[in-house]
Amino acid sequence: MSESEKYRIKVTAVAEYVPGQSAPEEDRYVFAYHITISNTGTIGAQLLSRHWVITDGAGKVQEVRGQGVIGEQPALAPGEQFSYSSGSVLETPVGTMQGSYQMVAADGHRFDAEIPAFVLAMPRVLH
Repeated sequence: MSESEKYRIKVTAVAEYVPGQSAPEEDRYVFAYHITISNTGTIGAQLLSRHWVITDGAGKVQEVRGQGVIGEQPALAPGEQFSYSSGSVLETPVGTMQGSYQMVAADGHRFDAEIPAFVLAMPRVLH
């Protein structure tokens, strides 16, 4: 069995604009995002930390690093998934987020689970 089969974490993200918390006239655009982390590998793994790269429409980059997600460090057996929601504030009506979760497998192997880039966009800004 290859390592890529053992240590496989799939991350999916859905983002939405939150108009009630945004203030476009003050360059404040609030987005919620909903993440699902699935262990599609053959060995259990625990999420230790996160690294986000958030880029707004003007090219300004914020990097965020921290322990766990929403105060948790979920452990996922093969076939299990963990979902959570969080948010981000941008100064532009559009941006992107991407990054990685730092994981440790049940056998002690450490690896990164990629978070594919996803778009944060106010409705009707992108065509």
